[in-house]
Amino acid sequence: MEMRSKTMPWVTVGEADAPQSWPSYFCHSLISFLGFLLLLITFPISGWFALKIVPTYERMIVFRLGRIRTPQGPGMVLLLPFIDSFQRVDLRTRAFSVPPCKLASKDGAVLSVGADVQFRIWDPVLSVMTVKDLNMATRMTAQNAMTKALLKRPLREIQMEKLKISDQLLLEINDVTRAWGLEVDRVELAVEAVLQPPHDSPTGPSLDSTLQQLALRFLGGGLSSVAGGASAPGSADTLEMVSEAEQPAPHVGAGPSPKQPVAEGLLTALQPFLSEALVSQVGACYQFNVILPSGTQSIYFLDLTTGHGRVGHGVPDGIPDVVVEMAEADLRALLCRELRPLGAYMSGRLKVKGDLAMAMKLEAVLRALK
Repeated sequence: MEMRSKTMPWVTVGEADAPQSWPSYFCHSLISFLGFLLLLITFPISGWFALKIVPTYERMIVFRLGRIRTPQGPGMVLLLPFIDSFQRVDLRTRAFSVPPCKLASKDGAVLSVGADVQFRIWDPVLSVMTVKDLNMATRMTAQNAMTKALLKRPLREIQMEKLKISDQLLLEINDVTRAWGLEVDRVELAVEAVLQPPHDSPTGPSLDSTLQQLALRFLGGGLSSVAGGASAPGSADTLEMVSEAEQPAPHVGAGPSPKQPVAEGLLTALQPFLSEALVSQVGACYQFNVILPSGTQSIYFLDLTTGHGRVGHGVPDGIPDVVVEMAEADLRALLCRELRPLGAYMSGRLKVKGDLAMAMKLEAVLRALK
């Protein structure tokens, strides 16, 4: 079914209503004449009730003795007393929010997802004749389409391709609502939170695993010292089992000291691994905004666009491709594995601005460190 344009005519009375028999037509005409005569006799008093003003952004659907007429307006509309009833239809774009609901993705993750929908009425006759509660019907249609679309996708695809999924939802919703005289103009998918991480699957590294492995690699010395001493050579990428009953005395390791900011330790660990090969493989510039406990903000950068790459304190020379922002306390919790990066990202404690595909290239940095 092709969508009608804004300039095409609406559904005619003959399409929306069945033809009348001769007796019915005669009675309808007689009563309409008597109503018009009553309007003339009681004019101008009846004019206060019979004349209605319809603005440009509205249309008036008039029912005369229960039978629908062509849309009236804009301008002044004359209604016959006692035999005409009407309903106003707003043609302006409206919006509503699909409330967040719990959904299970294809890989077993449980997430809270909502959506923002913008729509408008392009045929006022169909909007009145086909659906009793247009807003509720559209809301339920959008929620059902969103549920069906997300159940077929893993969590990573939902996060990385929200725009593509929103466009697909737009088409699916319009396939249903066109018959109601309604057109959906925009659908924006909103992932509120990830309530349960996905099951382990060999689908490739995610943003969660990339950030976690980078954190473990950067502060491997500091974490191992807290766990009970330096690790043996070749075991930097393995998980060491530690007894929580033991309380070893902390000592100064390769990681950052308590007085040294966490981000400074990350920069120190990363500096020796910069190379032209890493720059050609990543080709992106990152900016890290770390909010200190005092409320001030420290800015660091990792520029892998030219030369051997640069890392340092301050704002990069060019515009960064990705900006990562989080509090220093959350960064420490992330590095100590007390906070999941994906959970921090979805809850807003870890903010990633820019292209997530560029953020995923941090996996190349991780491979260079191994």
